[in-house]
Amino acid sequence: MSENAEATTALNRKDFVSDQDVRWCPGCGDYSILAQVQRLMPELGIPRENIVFISGIGCSSRFPYYMNTYGFHSIHGRAPAIATGLKASRPDLTVWVVTGDGDGLSIGGNHLLHALRRNVDLKILLFNNRIYGLTKGQYSPTSERGKVTKSTPLGSIDYPLHPITVALGAEATFVARSIDVEAKHLTSVLRRASEHKGTAFVEILQNCNIFNDGAFANITDKDQKADAQLVLEHGKPLLFGKNHDKGIRMAGHKLEVVELGNGVSEADLLVHDEQDPALAFLLSTLMPPTFPAPVGVFRAVDRPPYDAAMGEQVERAKAKLGTPDLDALFNQGDTWDVAP
Repeated sequence: MSENAEATTALNRKDFVSDQDVRWCPGCGDYSILAQVQRLMPELGIPRENIVFISGIGCSSRFPYYMNTYGFHSIHGRAPAIATGLKASRPDLTVWVVTGDGDGLSIGGNHLLHALRRNVDLKILLFNNRIYGLTKGQYSPTSERGKVTKSTPLGSIDYPLHPITVALGAEATFVARSIDVEAKHLTSVLRRASEHKGTAFVEILQNCNIFNDGAFANITDKDQKADAQLVLEHGKPLLFGKNHDKGIRMAGHKLEVVELGNGVSEADLLVHDEQDPALAFLLSTLMPPTFPAPVGVFRAVDRPPYDAAMGEQVERAKAKLGTPDLDALFNQGDTWDVAP
C-alpha cells in the first residue's frame, strides 16, 4: 500500500468539510447532496490534494467552498470547459464538476454537450430544481410548461429540457439520476459515477424550498414514492409499487405500465440493461403522473476517455518529432527586432 493510500484510509467525512460557513437557505436540498459527497470521499481512497471540485455560477456552484479539497469557482456555464483543460493537463487528478439546471443547461449547454460527447474523465453533478434560485426565482431550462415565475408572470411557454435525455443524446457513457432526500440511493449512484472511466453525468433532483418548494413532491412524498419512483437495477425487471405489483413492459414501440396478475407476470416486463441505448432513451422520457420517474443508472458503457487518448497522442508526437522546445518555437522562422 502506498503512503498516500495509507494516509487516506484514516480520513473520514470531517476531513472533507471545509472551514467555510455553508451559505445555502435553511432546508435547501443542497445540504443533503453535500453531506453524501463528503461521506463518499473517504471511501474512494484518494488523497484530498488529488481531488478537485469545479463549478460555474448558481446556488450549487458554491459547492467547492465547502469541500476541503482543491477547487475552482469558475464562470457561468464554463465549468465543463475548465474541468476539461485541467483533466487533460493533469490526468492524475480526480475532477468533479458541480452545476445546476440553469448554469449547465442554459448558458453552459454547449460546454456540457461537448464534455459529454468527448467522454472526458469527469464526474458531473447537475442539481435540478427547475428554477433559478440564486437570482431569486426566474424560470429555468427545466421548468415545466406554464410555470409562473418572476420572469414568466403569465406562465412559461417553453418546453422543458430533460437532462437525462440531453446527456443520452450526446452519447454520454454514464448517465444516472438520483434525489437529494434519498441519501442511501444517492450515495450508491455517486459511488458508481466515481468508479466510471469517462464522463459520468448524474442528475440530482433537488428541492428549492424558497423559490420552487415541492418541485418533485409527487416523486418524493413518503406516501406515494413507491408508486412514483422506478428504481433501475441492471439485469432486473422494471418493477415498482409498494408491493412490487406494477411494472413496465413494451407495447409495440412504446412503454406501458401494467399491474401483475390476470395473466401478466414478471416475465412480461422489460429487464433493465445499462448498455441498451434505445431502452435508456425511452426510460428518460418517463415522468409522473402517467409513469413513475426512473432513478438509478440509465446507461453505463466503456469507451476510451478523451484525456487518455489525448495523452497517448501527445506521446506519439513526442516520439516522432522529439521533445518540444518552446524557446525554439518562438525563434523559428523570420524574426526581427523593433528599434526603440
